[in-house]
Amino acid sequence: MSQTGMDYLMSTPRKVVTIYVPLAIIVFVLLFPFYWMFITSIKPNEQLVNLDVVNPYWVVAPTLEHIWELLFETPYLSWMWNTMMIALVATFLSIVASVLAAYAIVRLRYKGAQWIGGAIFLAYLVPPSILFIPLSLIVVKYGLWDTPWALILTYPTILIPFSTWLLMGYFKSIPFELEECALIDGASRWQILTKIVLPLAVPGLISAGIFAFTLCWNEFIYALTFISTPEKKTVPVAIISEFVDGDIYRWGSLMAGALLGSVPVAIVYMFFVNYYVSAMTGAVKE
Repeated sequence: MSQTGMDYLMSTPRKVVTIYVPLAIIVFVLLFPFYWMFITSIKPNEQLVNLDVVNPYWVVAPTLEHIWELLFETPYLSWMWNTMMIALVATFLSIVASVLAAYAIVRLRYKGAQWIGGAIFLAYLVPPSILFIPLSLIVVKYGLWDTPWALILTYPTILIPFSTWLLMGYFKSIPFELEECALIDGASRWQILTKIVLPLAVPGLISAGIFAFTLCWNEFIYALTFISTPEKKTVPVAIISEFVDGDIYRWGSLMAGALLGSVPVAIVYMFFVNYYVSAMTGAVKE
């Protein structure tokens, strides 16, 4: 049968070349690091160091020794709790501040609002290493060194600018007529924000929350410097500092810690990926 219009794009060979092969390559590239961490975490020690005899991409005699050592011979669960608590509290504080800032810039009409929004986004481009020294002085001066609050109060400096910019774009997509009707009915700005804008901006809030949570979970520089007690460390810092002894790397436990540490972030993205994509699309469109 002769093909008409754009039907030729649906032919099986073309779909294989243009869709399935690129998708297979992308999936392989994205999942291979997790596969490598998994097989490394269950390899016996002799297979970790003797790669010339044993196939490095497969496990001959898997073992749970490294995972057992990680969970029951180290304070890994405490590290996970520290990371989770710091990430959740810092994310909550950042989202609250970003919502208020984004709404004030987008909805309250005053001179210089757009310039302020641009300045906030430029603040996101400042490397964290530049803010490291002044933040260190503040943390030491207020007695927050080696406490979770040192990270909870410094993480918003890198979370609020981008979250504010993202929410600004999403707030612009909400019809302003809804607020005008509420103002005519006698609603206050706080009521408009909490009862009209925020319910409509749930995808944007989830997207900003995912971004902030992920950045807190994976942050390394501040966590390495501001926390020194082993039991108070976060997962990214702890697995590096506790499983590397000089030039000896305990790869099995190190990879097991990295793999288990990535599970919470993967779960968050798995459940909220649709909201994340829709909010990013709305922000870019504006």
